[in-house]
Amino acid sequence: MSSTELFYKEYSCSHNAHLDCEKIIETLQEVKGAKFCFECGFPTILPEEAEIKGYRGSYRVTKFLGVRGFGRLYSGIQLKDKQPVIIKEYLLPSRTFNQDETFKRKEAFKRVGGIDLADNRVQNFRLIQTWEAISPERGESCYLITKDVQPSQTLRQYLKQNGAMTPEQVRELLSEVLQTLEFLHSQKLRFSSNQVQRGLEHGNINLDSVLIKVENKQRFVVYLCDLAIWENLFIPPSILQPAAKTRVQDLESLGLVAFQLWVGQTQLDPKNNQTWPDNDNYLKQFIYRLLSFNTPYGSAEIARQELLKLPQPDESDNLRPSSDSQEQKKRFPKKYWLWLGVLAFLLLGGTIWYYFWQSFKLDEGQNAEWQRLVQNFSEVDNVPSGKFTYAGEKDGTWSYILEQNAENDETKLKNILTNPKPDAKVTFTYKKIPSNDITKVSQPIEEVQKEKGTIDFAITTLFDNNITHDMNSEQVAYDGLLVFIAYSNGDFSLHKKLDGKISLKDLRGIYTGKIINWDQINKNAPPLAIEPYVPTEPEAIQQFKKLVLENNSEDIALFDKITKTRTKETGDTQRQISTANSKSQTGIISFGIFSKTWHQCSVYPLAIVNDRNQTIQPLLNHATKQPIEPSDWLCARPDFDPTRFKPNETPNYPLYPLGYPLYVVYPKDNTRQLGGFIFAQLLQTLQGQCLLNKVGLVPLQPMPNDIRNDACKSVP
Repeated sequence: MSSTELFYKEYSCSHNAHLDCEKIIETLQEVKGAKFCFECGFPTILPEEAEIKGYRGSYRVTKFLGVRGFGRLYSGIQLKDKQPVIIKEYLLPSRTFNQDETFKRKEAFKRVGGIDLADNRVQNFRLIQTWEAISPERGESCYLITKDVQPSQTLRQYLKQNGAMTPEQVRELLSEVLQTLEFLHSQKLRFSSNQVQRGLEHGNINLDSVLIKVENKQRFVVYLCDLAIWENLFIPPSILQPAAKTRVQDLESLGLVAFQLWVGQTQLDPKNNQTWPDNDNYLKQFIYRLLSFNTPYGSAEIARQELLKLPQPDESDNLRPSSDSQEQKKRFPKKYWLWLGVLAFLLLGGTIWYYFWQSFKLDEGQNAEWQRLVQNFSEVDNVPSGKFTYAGEKDGTWSYILEQNAENDETKLKNILTNPKPDAKVTFTYKKIPSNDITKVSQPIEEVQKEKGTIDFAITTLFDNNITHDMNSEQVAYDGLLVFIAYSNGDFSLHKKLDGKISLKDLRGIYTGKIINWDQINKNAPPLAIEPYVPTEPEAIQQFKKLVLENNSEDIALFDKITKTRTKETGDTQRQISTANSKSQTGIISFGIFSKTWHQCSVYPLAIVNDRNQTIQPLLNHATKQPIEPSDWLCARPDFDPTRFKPNETPNYPLYPLGYPLYVVYPKDNTRQLGGFIFAQLLQTLQGQCLLNKVGLVPLQPMPNDIRNDACKSVP
């Protein structure tokens, strides 16, 4: 766990960011010295000049730095010698922790808060050296004092600012962290209570607990901090406490960090071979072992020794010809040249065979997860008899796809899923519920949260800010947003001038009024005014604000102002674009829910360029097995065949910047969780994934070509 979003549910923070919420800052600006946020009552940050008394000295706060892990960071000074310190404040707010829990955690923090070498040596093993752990008898806070002035960036901050690391940088980082883990796992260490222990697991390695200090804009040094033994003391009792990690699991956590830095993203699954870079296979195999995908390393020491032995990615066994090679050639018997020719032929044939064999194995590996799925609804065990009612947004993804034909013109998905396993006599009844203000709460989810409500579970894409600690969630498919503009097959079509793509940055500019003409995006485009439209579905608007505007309050205010009079049902917008384009060029741009928008050829779906400059087209042309391109004739036949285009679920749909999962959400309460749990299991079968793909959703796993091309007809 590396986030506090679900920690303090007893405090109704509108921003769901209790530790550094804007409302807390506003509270302190209005009332100097305020102790609690005016909105939710959560403890405010420490004011400048605040003093903290410890056992080894007193400290004064000079500046609030932000949040790291489970606490707030401040710069400060030790009053006695005026030396700079870093203060980390951990909170035990009274609504979340009762008096007994607070007392026990403070006592534990006194014992284990911070470590140093047992023999008092001063050595720099790139582990942030703690100076003092303070647990005041009164109040809701504990403090960890560090005399080292720490690097200013976590790896998460570095990743956001600089993007992906090169393989050479990943190797360097791994070497330094492994050396630190070797020290941590083997040395005699003393806790703040003077207890001595040989070796300690970090237990909390992630992008927030590894710090980076860049030197001379090239080389960098990394430090570890925030060990689980004291960090996890501040996880609320209502949240499942993480199990203590082993030293091998420390290596696995480091492997995940290395993967995330190499690919430049945090949401990709390292188990999916398609997500890995291809510029250093030696490094890839090393990280595979760190992750325990292959034989794991027995210790950090062994792993580091193996890392230092890794060949460089450009090394090969090719030998340079010697200066006297021509003379040797003259003296080389002719019969040996014949044998060399035969050997070269065999090697070439073997190489070709190996290539196709590897391709077969790769396809087999990619399809392995698909093949492991339960075949169909009838094979799902322990399905109870009974009636369950579930809900979704009135104009959301699920409400739309239930009405789509799943198998033939007479059968809708709704009919199939109402009674998916007749022999079990179980029925699922769907209820559409509109949300009054979807920016604050999803009404279907709120209905599920009611203790004596009539809704057993919900199906939704609105996960953030809605799912609390007392609810379970299961991904069942992916949906997303599709951005579209005018389409025509002429030489001067707008979609061709834009090369069939648009960047997230330009989308933000359009929908905040900073970009008003198409030639501002591409100089080849006409100086045509941009007309940004939005769909009527609140779910789509909310996802756009999250994925494109990044929930920036200023950008959202501009977005709302610009689109106030330009809200239109997606089908109407597409017809308006088509009609206007038949007479003259139109600059309309809009977006819609993917599953509701892709099934047409009147507008062009733009590929999205993410912030790493990767272009991802969400539609696949099944004739070429490639993403659609501006040169493709979408309406190639008078009787448009929509099956020519399908959601591009390979190599990995989460790469698509405007994609998001669809969840089944249900209570953790054992008396109420059965319906949602069973429904999710049904949808996660091979039959369920095929049905969802048929109506425009993207399966959780890449689908084998034979099934995809046959529209899942091979599945019962």
